[in-house]
Amino acid sequence: MKQGSDFYKANKNVLQTLKQYVPVVDRVHGAAHPEFHDVRALFEAILEKTTTAGSEDLDLNEEFLQLRQITDNYTVPNDVCESYEAVYSMLAEIEESYKA
Repeated sequence: MKQGSDFYKANKNVLQTLKQYVPVVDRVHGAAHPEFHDVRALFEAILEKTTTAGSEDLDLNEEFLQLRQITDNYTVPNDVCESYEAVYSMLAEIEESYKA
């Protein structure tokens, strides 16, 4: 898979945006969608691994597998805001970048 620093550089803007959106979406929608608490925890794990990996190989397979399971392959619920939808879209985007 991608080297840690390469993945971070390629996704820096998306990761920075997610750092802003994920806590807000969790606060706003977490009560109605408790699965988002897990999404937040997994995103934080991805961010931690990404920023500490340096030039080492980055292994995010388990985190992305769990995200796909929790989110039903990033399926957006019908009763959420555009920010929630944007988070799922960005998570799918960084997963695709990771696989590339």
